[in-house]
Amino acid sequence: MEDVLVYDDIYEWEGWGGKLRLGSGRCRLRIYNLKKRKNVDLAYLRPVIVVVTDVPGSTMSVRSCAGHIATSLARTFGIDYHRMLFIEYYPASSYGLKSKYTIAERLDAVDFTWREDRAIQPRWRTINPPLKDQILKLMEAPH
Repeated sequence: MEDVLVYDDIYEWEGWGGKLRLGSGRCRLRIYNLKKRKNVDLAYLRPVIVVVTDVPGSTMSVRSCAGHIATSLARTFGIDYHRMLFIEYYPASSYGLKSKYTIAERLDAVDFTWREDRAIQPRWRTINPPLKDQILKLMEAPH
């Protein structure tokens, strides 16, 4: 598979509130551009896939700042937000005595209303197979 991964690192967003840095935080960010695939006779409605994941030590979660993060990413990376699929990724985790209980891995797409180039009114929806399988395969591909 061609290397469609264009960014994979910890991303810090500024937040609001000036020096107080209210709403600032960090996340793992992966950006994929499916337009980079060669020999594919297929047009993608949303060729830019953005995957954000919470990281330990961040003051804010990606869920609580989804609109702010999406707005920041569109500006920073020059992404046409009409062509972006914004996804929150939650890896499987366990809890309880001796990690007895497991929370399954989850992918949630976040749809926004965009006003004046700002993402507002986030709406979450679970991503199910086969799209979930395709995105996980993309995330697991060696880069």
